Amino acid sequence: MPVTEPILTKRIPTQPWGDPKTRKTVGVDEFIATGGYKSLEKALDMAPADIVNLIKDANLRGRGGAGFSCGLKWSFLPPPDGGRRYLCINCDEAEPGTFKDRLLCDYDPHIILEGIAIACHACQLDTAYFFIRGEYHHQAKIVEKAIQEAYAKGIFGKQGLMNGKSKFAVDCYLHRGAGAYICGEETGLLEAIEGRRGWPRLKPPFPAVKGLFGRPTIINNVETLAAVSPIVDKGLAWWKGMGCESNIGGAPSYGPKLMGVSGHVNRPGVFECDLGIPLKELVEKYCGGMRGGKKFKGAIAGGVSMGVLGTDQYDAPMDFDIGRRCDVMGLGTACPTIFDEDTDMVAVARNIARFFKNESCGQCTPCREGAGWIFKLITRIERGDATTKDLDLLLEIAGSMGLSPGTTICGLADGNNWAIRTIVNKFRGEFEARVKPHSVAVGGIPLTVVR
Repeated sequence: MPVTEPILTKRIPTQPWGDPKTRKTVGVDEFIATGGYKSLEKALDMAPADIVNLIKDANLRGRGGAGFSCGLKWSFLPPPDGGRRYLCINCDEAEPGTFKDRLLCDYDPHIILEGIAIACHACQLDTAYFFIRGEYHHQAKIVEKAIQEAYAKGIFGKQGLMNGKSKFAVDCYLHRGAGAYICGEETGLLEAIEGRRGWPRLKPPFPAVKGLFGRPTIINNVETLAAVSPIVDKGLAWWKGMGCESNIGGAPSYGPKLMGVSGHVNRPGVFECDLGIPLKELVEKYCGGMRGGKKFKGAIAGGVSMGVLGTDQYDAPMDFDIGRRCDVMGLGTACPTIFDEDTDMVAVARNIARFFKNESCGQCTPCREGAGWIFKLITRIERGDATTKDLDLLLEIAGSMGLSPGTTICGLADGNNWAIRTIVNKFRGEFEARVKPHSVAVGGIPLTVVR
């Protein structure tokens, strides 16, 4: 059964069900009048362990990039010991081309807060930190106001969840980042909340055991938490009726997904679709086709760190199997950037390399040094001053930095590698056309041209 009605965008007019021009921020009264916080009321009548098992059985996979099972992550928590336990909401959303979480923050922040309250009850987490990226100035104000409204309605606060329906009390705070891509990595996010530089931590210990301020912590993405409420409300069979099964022996890709499409399409934007929708259908049905009637050339599947889809992968299903099926790292945020036939893929690679060079936190040598080397090599190739040896060296450096898992504490080096390696391998002809033949001496004989 495909997505036949808006779920996460129920209150946000979105194509094909509504006109985006009519969007407005939904306040707490309108949210409640349209069924909001009913799922929380239902959840508070359930045992916390039953909610964890429900989310686990639903195979709700993380919508922030990794696609890890949300319920399984929740189950890693140790039993409560009387001390603080934390939920951190990842709204850093600094992955280039990704803007789906911003939609929820802008127009329906209470659907996120309801998911937060349910997660806190299920996992017995008494403090939530809503971490929002530094550049989201407008969104931070909206979320802060929504949190205040939730307190006023008794959702959060010392009286207990939902005006004391549960005696378990939860406090929720907004924490604004300083503007760094690396803080989207979960342990870098923890460091930032604690007031330090956003340097990722070595694992283990994992956050579920030793996270924020050394206490058990769950980190979930905004869209992941927004999906918790409808699962609690409508149940497993309904949730599993959307999305798709894995056809390569992996975990299923159930449920709807927000997909933010940008690039060379007629109607860019965020759309709510089934997981598994072919990229071509997403572009032509939801986005009105390729801009100017031009041909599809390639796409970034779900954030630059996931790698690039080639010209022959226009029909790629947008599910969590896309990595193994299409030689990319994964689905990521499922926010594709589309390139038309006139796109200079060498320039695309240079722009991506510049981003990773600038956003490397500098903690790990392979990433700190390698990202700069990659950028210099691609700049040289784009300029026409490189040889075929430089092209081989580029791939060697990228592969040495990260192979998922790679040689660094976090996955930024892996993302750099996948982005560069896939774009060079799938569009190698464009790179070879920009480099000069490399000449080598063979046993004293005049130089031999190597192509």
